[in-house]
Amino acid sequence: MLTTRKANDRGHFDHGWLDTYHTFSFGDYYDPEHHRFRTLRVMNEDRVAPGQGFGMHPHRDMEILTYVLSGSLEHQDSMGNGEVIHAGEMQRMSAGSGLMHSEFNPSGSEPTHLYQVWLLPSEKGIEPSYEQRVFDARERQDRLQLVAGPEGEPGAMAIHQDARVYLANLTPGGGLTHRVPAGRHAWLQVLRGEADANGAPLSAGDGLAVSDESTLTLASAAGAEVMLFDLS
Repeated sequence: MLTTRKANDRGHFDHGWLDTYHTFSFGDYYDPEHHRFRTLRVMNEDRVAPGQGFGMHPHRDMEILTYVLSGSLEHQDSMGNGEVIHAGEMQRMSAGSGLMHSEFNPSGSEPTHLYQVWLLPSEKGIEPSYEQRVFDARERQDRLQLVAGPEGEPGAMAIHQDARVYLANLTPGGGLTHRVPAGRHAWLQVLRGEADANGAPLSAGDGLAVSDESTLTLASAAGAEVMLFDLS
């Protein structure tokens, strides 16, 4: 079964300094029909104006991934981390028993375009941790590149959940096929471009919930960048 979540149907708020889209209920946006998918709780697409951002605020008991599409994002947290996430880089933050952090666009002229994803953890109250990685884009041309998964997955950032997160760049005329194991589910998010998933046409910002399917075949006529979640 394939269920499309169209980009224009997402919750949308333009605060001037922040233009944000919410695939699932978040903050002031509540949609009981789209609260989460399996352990995938938040899928936000944000555009942050130059010199603006989110002041210090708390998180707990959530696995948080931030992927910057363009621009950069400056991060500081109560664990003592202070980093700048550049375009193409990904950050993993396990909030666990609790932490504080801030996120700002450090540029005076360039907006920041990013996706932030929250996954429910498999257990609460774990020790908070932070990780930031650059993944070689050449390793995801028309194939899935594992960027996050349970501890022990080679080359991936460790998250505290039975979930795997992949990136893929579909070249014009290219594609790939992902096998969905029995009893598993998938979520596909189109970050850029346009793609077909098992024949369903998708554009940038669209999401696709996948259940009771043995394979997911992706193709793109003009090229696309996608994020795929393998979920229990």
